[in-house]
Amino acid sequence: MTRTLSQWLEYIGGIHVSAIDMGLERVLPVASYLGIIPIKTQQDQTDKKPIIFTVAGTNGKGSTTKTIAAICEACGLKTALYQSPHLVSFTERICINGNEISESDLVAAFEAVENARVAKNVTLSFFEMTTLAAFWHFNQKKCDVWVLEIGLGGRLDVVNIINPDVAVITNIGIDHVDWLGDDIERIGQEKAGIIRENIPVILGARQLPNSVHELANRLTKHVHQLGVNYDYMEQDETWIFSNAALTIQLPKPKLSLQNAVNAVAAVLESGIKIHLDSVIDGLHQVQLAGRFDQRIINDRHWIFDVAHNSHGISFFLAQWADEWHKHKKIYPDAKLKVIFSMLGDKDVDAVLEVIKAALDDKKISIHDWSVAAINHPRAMDLQTLLGHVHTHIQPSNLKIYQDLAQAAQSVSTDASTQDLIVVFGSFHTISETLVALLGRPY
Repeated sequence: MTRTLSQWLEYIGGIHVSAIDMGLERVLPVASYLGIIPIKTQQDQTDKKPIIFTVAGTNGKGSTTKTIAAICEACGLKTALYQSPHLVSFTERICINGNEISESDLVAAFEAVENARVAKNVTLSFFEMTTLAAFWHFNQKKCDVWVLEIGLGGRLDVVNIINPDVAVITNIGIDHVDWLGDDIERIGQEKAGIIRENIPVILGARQLPNSVHELANRLTKHVHQLGVNYDYMEQDETWIFSNAALTIQLPKPKLSLQNAVNAVAAVLESGIKIHLDSVIDGLHQVQLAGRFDQRIINDRHWIFDVAHNSHGISFFLAQWADEWHKHKKIYPDAKLKVIFSMLGDKDVDAVLEVIKAALDDKKISIHDWSVAAINHPRAMDLQTLLGHVHTHIQPSNLKIYQDLAQAAQSVSTDASTQDLIVVFGSFHTISETLVALLGRPY
């Protein structure tokens, strides 16, 4: 039976009892059958193993992986990038040299994985099936570099079937408590599970749980931590990267500077032969949908950000407040409008407390809030979400919508061409809003 891409996505979403199923026991035999493990068969001397970057952490994985990939592409390397989730189209998750996988190639990858799954007589979760499809595609296309984003945790995530040449841990916070628990040391240990013996490890935060340091130092002597082994200093339009071997001046990217710093550190430790011009080109080119994503749609000014925990919202808010002050200088009569929604398994109280503190400190002044339900099984109930908003914010101008499409269309219609509309709270919040505004299917 020949399936379309949408039929495949629907099918693989229903063949396993859970969309997420931590553990590698079912995945490994299928990956081996597909020839993903080992990645290359080494049939001849010219068949070289790709360089693998694996990135785990609570926040910043998307920006870090995207920046690593951009630098590698600028070096002239055929670079595979795997990220999740997507915002509008599933094909966003699987890219080579910045180009999304075609629907026909993705269908072929799903067919290959399904044949292997049936041959090994196992069921696979949605994320396991789609990840194996990405890896099979990268293998078929003989990419020079693979840049892989861990979806959840680290040690038991399907991405971790691949042994990395460089492991990056961006930071550790409390998130995905239903799967990882709320013990920061345990979460750190799970995320550090991507580390292998004697490989470079990039620790991208100045403070990390002891469990991360213990595992990293036990496995390898090549541990590089931000603020210890490398660091950076901001200037007006540039920044300085420095480690024991070099000091270089680089342009500021559109994404998080700290994530860019960690990406540069990772590439420098990978053994890839790079030139300063390639790093500069990569930083100039890199951008990522949904991360401080500024757009003009229907003559309205929008900022989209997937921030959904206290760490992520704190980082986003610093950018948001700065941009709002710049915006007001250009458009003195502008009003700040917000569209907000979150999933039920996220700490909405922690997120709203960060927003409340910014309002109390007058870093931002929100004219009206629009709260809507996400169309997803994990969405927070609308009345529950409203209760949290009332508890922390007490907005004087609150608008309630049954879905994000209604919210997007209504806010866009009511806003002036000077106003700034900020959408945040979840990947799903951004995805559903963009689809409503752009008229594009998932």
